[in-house]
Amino acid sequence: MNSADNAADTAADTAADLAETKTLTIVRVAHSPDSDDAFMFYAMTQGLLDDDGLAISHVLCDIETLNQAAFEGTYEISAVSIHGYAHLADKYQLMPSGASFGDGYGPLVVTKGLRTRESLAGVKVAVPGQLTSAHLALRLWQPEVEVGIVPFDKIMDVVQSGEYEAGVVIHEGQLTYMDEGLNAVVDLGAWWKEDTGLPLPLGGNVIRRDIPEELKMRLCTLLRQSIDYALDRRGEALDFAMKYARGLETSREKADQFVGMYVNEWTQEYGEKGREAVQLLLDRGFEAGVIPMRVVAEILPDGNG
Repeated sequence: MNSADNAADTAADTAADLAETKTLTIVRVAHSPDSDDAFMFYAMTQGLLDDDGLAISHVLCDIETLNQAAFEGTYEISAVSIHGYAHLADKYQLMPSGASFGDGYGPLVVTKGLRTRESLAGVKVAVPGQLTSAHLALRLWQPEVEVGIVPFDKIMDVVQSGEYEAGVVIHEGQLTYMDEGLNAVVDLGAWWKEDTGLPLPLGGNVIRRDIPEELKMRLCTLLRQSIDYALDRRGEALDFAMKYARGLETSREKADQFVGMYVNEWTQEYGEKGREAVQLLLDRGFEAGVIPMRVVAEILPDGNG
């Protein structure tokens, strides 16, 4: 049994226990074990909002595991890569809140020595998952790379060891790679912003299509309320998120910096520019042959509207 199966079974058991005493609607909320995701979901998963009638359980898996689990429709709500969403649009819709954008920053291509974009042609690069947006952005930046799939928290290790000449670093590693003696060849979010004038869409939260519309809208509202709660009570939410601040556990300042990079006004709502950026990334992925078919992003209306 893999980690996604274990997580799903645990979530189902937890939700069933919650629902045992009265009739509740089970909602499994899955996201990455990262400080930014933990921050935005803090209020929603810790019983701080009006969730009467719902049994909300919390599932933690790395983003590529969540991308793969979404093919089976495992969770009612899940964080997924925007790249992954292109393959999942038949089962899920994007929620209007909870997206992660890199506005002039994002995944980093790191190496042990000094390299250039041109010198990475034909080089095997470690990426954190086939369906991650980091992989898609890499392929748009340098189409001639080869890739190997490596767990996101092992990428710096395999670059340091020489097993891979380069790797794409996501999550907190974006702030700690220099401590590991690595060099950044490119910040893919900065490259995308310079090329398009838009933020780089990385992840979003999706909700299963088969959920009744009234419940779907309520859950969208709860997620927006959870994000607003965390931003309004930053210290309290950051205390919770620090449990998931890999590599930043001893630096509250850096953990707060990382959370601020990916939970902000873009997270509250996509806005016109955010929606444009998502569609442009999907279109360019299709044109480059990385995404097999053109997908029109379906982002639900704001649950607060």
